[in-house]
Amino acid sequence: MNLRELVSALNDFASLSLAESWDNVGLLVEPSPPHTVNTLFLTNDLTEEVMEEAVQKKADLILSYHPPIFTPLKRITWKTWKERLVVRALEHRIGIYSPHTAYDAIPHGVNNWLTKGLGACTSVPLHPSTAPSYPAEGTHRVEFCTDNTEHLDTVLSKIKDIQEISCLTTLPARVEGEEQTRVSLNCSQKALLEVVALLSQNSLLYHKTEILLLQKPPLPHTGMGRLCTLSEPVSLSDIIERIKSHLKLPYIRLAVGMGKTLESPVKKAALCAGSGSSVLKGMEADLYLTGEMSHHDILDAVANGISVILCEHSNTERGFLLELRDMLAIHLQNKINIIVSEKDRDPLQVA
Repeated sequence: MNLRELVSALNDFASLSLAESWDNVGLLVEPSPPHTVNTLFLTNDLTEEVMEEAVQKKADLILSYHPPIFTPLKRITWKTWKERLVVRALEHRIGIYSPHTAYDAIPHGVNNWLTKGLGACTSVPLHPSTAPSYPAEGTHRVEFCTDNTEHLDTVLSKIKDIQEISCLTTLPARVEGEEQTRVSLNCSQKALLEVVALLSQNSLLYHKTEILLLQKPPLPHTGMGRLCTLSEPVSLSDIIERIKSHLKLPYIRLAVGMGKTLESPVKKAALCAGSGSSVLKGMEADLYLTGEMSHHDILDAVANGISVILCEHSNTERGFLLELRDMLAIHLQNKINIIVSEKDRDPLQVA
């Protein structure tokens, strides 16, 4: 499969527009074209050990959930391990693609997989994603009517000089039995102040002005984190065993909420794969489930009677790769070989 065709198919599987604005997603390393991909190699973290495995298994493209290139590289030398990853990838004509938070947001992604560790439940995103392309431009719509054609021409001329104005239209309209012209435009927050200042110079226009906030519609079942409602309440101790079984972990870290015990019932759980502090903060639930949280956010949760389960960052993500392999095989119509890294593992262990 041609690399660009494969990248397009991967983008169809999970739109990169769903990724967080701070993230670095998509094709990060591209060998010179044409580049054919026969073997797609999946990993959670692209370390040097994992890169050696990818080379040995003759991978043509590495899909690394976490982007190995995040902060800008000023040079590509043999000095640092991330630079060496790029050198090795290019030497062996291996592309690198990272979806990261795009996979967090999609309905069939990492957070959805993590909910399965709770048992039977329904879930909704904690922070819903919105449609990326609607409305196309502007944050506000301004509409007003006038029957003074000469004055309107002057106003429109001044509006056209304002930056960040779009979708400016004029249409005939009948208002209270009179023939008038309705003007509609989209504008940014900054431009809105200038438009309102202009219209306020004419009291008749100003009093007939309507301002609408343009909001992008939420995408169903899509977004960061999940709020899960269990079909039947279960004890905290039972939830712990379910999570350990799902993530194949011998242990987890636990902070019991104030006034709660291991036998306290859990009905609602808020979860976020990876680092959950910012996503979970302030959410009402019996339990927070994530990979890692800051010390003070844990203290806040516990003080509010919310128990916290931490499993280490990548342990809440890595198990998704096996499910991803099967989904991508169907999505790509079994046209390429897809393998999951055997060397990829969480860097932390109990000593």
